Amino acid sequence: MVSISMNPPNGCITDDALLDALKKSIEGRSLSKILLLPPDVTRLHSYAGRITAMYYRLLKDTCQVDIMPAVGTHEAMTREESLTFFGPDVPYESIIAHNWRKDVVKVGEVPADYVKEISEGLIDYSIDVEINKRLLDKSYDLVISIGQVVPHEVVGMANYTKNILVGCGGSRIINRSHFLGAVYGMERMMGRSDTPVRKVFDYAEERFLKDIPLMYVLTVTTVTGGQVNLNGLFIGRSRHLFEEAVALSQEKNLIFMDKPLKKVVVYLDEREFKTTWVGNKSVYRTRMAIADDGELIVLAPGVRKFGEDGAIDKLIRKYGYVGKLKILEYYKANDDLKENLSAAAHLIHGSSDGRFTVTYAVEKLTKEEIERAGFSYIPYKEAIAKYNPEKLKDGFNTLENGEEIFFISNPAIGLWARKDLF
Repeated sequence: MVSISMNPPNGCITDDALLDALKKSIEGRSLSKILLLPPDVTRLHSYAGRITAMYYRLLKDTCQVDIMPAVGTHEAMTREESLTFFGPDVPYESIIAHNWRKDVVKVGEVPADYVKEISEGLIDYSIDVEINKRLLDKSYDLVISIGQVVPHEVVGMANYTKNILVGCGGSRIINRSHFLGAVYGMERMMGRSDTPVRKVFDYAEERFLKDIPLMYVLTVTTVTGGQVNLNGLFIGRSRHLFEEAVALSQEKNLIFMDKPLKKVVVYLDEREFKTTWVGNKSVYRTRMAIADDGELIVLAPGVRKFGEDGAIDKLIRKYGYVGKLKILEYYKANDDLKENLSAAAHLIHGSSDGRFTVTYAVEKLTKEEIERAGFSYIPYKEAIAKYNPEKLKDGFNTLENGEEIFFISNPAIGLWARKDLF
């Protein structure tokens, strides 16, 4: 069984070294048909697009290569997004859309008593394990799951089995795992590998996924001056490789603050962030660093709606980001939230629970839409006249008027937190 671990102590992995590792991962295998499971463009800085293109070039002349982005609840990738993420060598016709509501089959169930135990009694439902039916297609000689290990609001640390069970999962496991994490509490999970949601995924991997010919390709990345650096590469099936990636990501992607931040400005690249469903990483990843009565300003030129899914978009517009207690109250009283637990979870995640203000600076949503959703609003042009992302550097900045702000150019690549919370 393949096991590759690359973590250069003094630098980054070059593309030549990366290509050699990918070649080694498929050496000696008899492959006629494979399935690649990368993330989508919302993981633009994961290095997964480049890795997918490399595998495609290595394999396209000798076997059939299908590519199914592990989009979870996100919209299917457009041709333009595919070009942005994978580059010109991956034909759009090779890309298969995953439909989390229709294209799945149940392969098992995580029992209610186990969920109750790992959630400390907070949740007592069972969780159906549903995955895309293509993963059970015996004609695939190899299924390669590609993605970035980074702090995450739902599971604690992203990727590994999450790419299968959420990225290629069905509505039941997505809804119930998201709600489990939201009720248990983001602050107790983000940046950590052993969480209730991860234990659900481990349970499913050990019992229901073992017959799938899976190989994980896990990356750890950072961004310096707009340049994406591949700091770690871990290829194989065993959980210890994921644990190695987690340890490296905790070193590279956790940014500790000595004191709470009063004002944080986050920029959302319009190629990557088109909804608050994804853009609220600006809230999730900074909430453990922002002071009570602090302020978060989100520069979001590409945000044009709230949910990636039409039904969820309607629910976000209906209920808004009004805080955990209010959403739990709405959940108990309304069937539409009970039937869409991932939406309920997201509404909990996206609120500051009144601790700090969240202001969205947009140009593709109206003031009324933003305020109805529970955020404050500022026109995008007005915001960038004061907080120009092209002039700000990551970290502390002092503006011309003497005001100090903390700037984050991409919230998807890290977790910012006070040291005393870990």
